[in-house]
Amino acid sequence: MKNSLILCFLYSCCLLRAEDWPNWLGPYGTGVSDESGWKNNLEEQIWKTKVGVGFSTVSVAKGRLYTMGHDGRKSGGKETVYCLDAKTGKSIWTHSYPAPLIDYLHEGGPCSTPTVDGTIVYALSKHGILHAYQSSDGEILWKKDMMEEAGMRRPPEWGFTASPFPVGDLLLIEAGATFALDKKTGKTKWKSKPYRAAYGSPTSFKSGKSDLVAILKTDGLVILNAANGESLAFEKWETSYRTNSTTPIAQDDKIFISTGYKRGCALFQFKNGKLAKLYENRNLSTHMNNAIPVGDFLYGFDGNVHMAGPKDFVCIRFSTGETQWRSKDAGLMVGSLIVAGNRIIALGQRGELVVAPVDPKKFTPLAREQVIGGRCWTPPVLANGLLYLRNARGDLVCLDLKG
Repeated sequence: MKNSLILCFLYSCCLLRAEDWPNWLGPYGTGVSDESGWKNNLEEQIWKTKVGVGFSTVSVAKGRLYTMGHDGRKSGGKETVYCLDAKTGKSIWTHSYPAPLIDYLHEGGPCSTPTVDGTIVYALSKHGILHAYQSSDGEILWKKDMMEEAGMRRPPEWGFTASPFPVGDLLLIEAGATFALDKKTGKTKWKSKPYRAAYGSPTSFKSGKSDLVAILKTDGLVILNAANGESLAFEKWETSYRTNSTTPIAQDDKIFISTGYKRGCALFQFKNGKLAKLYENRNLSTHMNNAIPVGDFLYGFDGNVHMAGPKDFVCIRFSTGETQWRSKDAGLMVGSLIVAGNRIIALGQRGELVVAPVDPKKFTPLAREQVIGGRCWTPPVLANGLLYLRNARGDLVCLDLKG
């Protein structure tokens, strides 16, 4: 009997450890999931559907998947928020609304990712319309025009792209200024000092007992007091192309940023109300997708989609910025990645999928497969043993990694 119990325990340890992915960058806002026990079988597609033009990735919670897309029409077009069955891809509910196609230097369509918070789903359109939906049936609980709220005459150059970010009872929305809204009503509770728009999403961290927010605006890195929106610190960080498109990575009181157009990366420490630069270099210049932190290391793509020059997959040390390895993998040029179960899941911009161990000493792919095609700038998502991949034209595929 004792041996049987031991065998049952060992067997259970080998089973899939499942986890939802309810928002941009996953359950911990880092692009890392605790999900483990999944297989490297990249060939088993279990469903495929169309979700419209765009770069919105998916959120998965309680068996449902949420994403956004545009019908592609420049005149009289519309955006749609989708709620699908995560296991089958079947539609549960949708909501569409008129939306111009903002397609400067890309196919256009929404770039923000829906955020699931409890029983509510928040979705921000490319032109700044924010909806709060009841997750069960898509009932609109409230909506808010963030372009109007911010006093903008037109959307930012690439539209509204940051994802809604919940902090306690507040929902943070990037609209030049950072707005904190009451999650239940949409009422504005505070508004930060205005900056040029952030195309990446905010993140939160603590300094002592204070809850703080870090956002990489087009002007630079901003630290806000989460309680009232006061700007506590600012570090100028601009690129040659009027855009910063990534989410800061916070570990304790240290904040890492990286942007494209050969601008590079830097690590700052927020201490005594000020940002102190610990290093700055060009070892990692992430264009649109975030590097992923694992311990004292960062894994990411160095290079730009629209520019000549290196397009490498890189590992650097978080604390020093030193390069650990650099891979010139042609299939993964300027792609995106997540980490789950101590493995990297990387998607190249042409749809090639690679699984590799998290290893700061070398890059050693375990599996590789061409899985979707088209332009793939949207990060993959793994939730409950299912892997979701999306391209710019709106193909959404689901691979079964459970068995």
